[in-house]
Amino acid sequence: MNDSLYIAATGMQAQQKSVDTIANNLANVNTPGFKKGKVSFEDMVYRGIGRAAAPDGVTGQNMWQGSGVSAAALMKVFGAGDLKKTDGQLDLAIQGEGFIEVTGADGATAYSRGGALSVDKDGFLATAEGHVLKPGIHVGLDMKDLSIAADGRVLARSRDQREAVEVGRIELLRFADTSGLQPVGGNHYRPSERSGEAINGRPGEDGLGTLAQGYLESSNVKLIEEMVDLMAAQRAYESNVKVIQASDELLAMSNNLRK
Repeated sequence: MNDSLYIAATGMQAQQKSVDTIANNLANVNTPGFKKGKVSFEDMVYRGIGRAAAPDGVTGQNMWQGSGVSAAALMKVFGAGDLKKTDGQLDLAIQGEGFIEVTGADGATAYSRGGALSVDKDGFLATAEGHVLKPGIHVGLDMKDLSIAADGRVLARSRDQREAVEVGRIELLRFADTSGLQPVGGNHYRPSERSGEAINGRPGEDGLGTLAQGYLESSNVKLIEEMVDLMAAQRAYESNVKVIQASDELLAMSNNLRK
């Protein structure tokens, strides 16, 4: 059996996953708050193929052959993106570490890096997609002015009020290993065994970031880096294709020996 065919095939599969990830990164280069993905690779199982030749009376070393490569993990890189000033009253960015807790579409808890907020039909602060922030912050449907302090305090003023009053506080949460968070779409994430459970805190305390109203966090995708990674993945894919072509030619030569 010609193992090089199968080994090269694993290389092509792994590089295809890398290209798919890069394509998703490039597609979301202008998505606010998007965190780029990165594929990590690992070599596959090794097996013994015999012993190396050695002088008489000396035991030769075992020879081992690998079985190819596989994509070990697809991780999110939570490096900070640049803050873009929008002056939008409901635009919110996190400067530093932390996530905002929201209620997902299925009712389960999810975590977001902020973005464009909205006020839902019941007067609660929510994400642009309508996912209510937790704990719930009721600002009312007749809100005229809304301000969010760096420490998370939310102050609102209705049309019949002269001064703004505090209606709630946005809390931030962090994780032991953010690369273990599972993306669920809409720039929302859920914890896993690797990430650990969420740790509550207040903005600006215990290493957590602060809130910036009127700003949006840009995607942390760097076009030049992604294009370089894309070319490297393409060249690696081509190299594996050439290995398959060479192995096929060797097999053809072997089949023609008796002709």
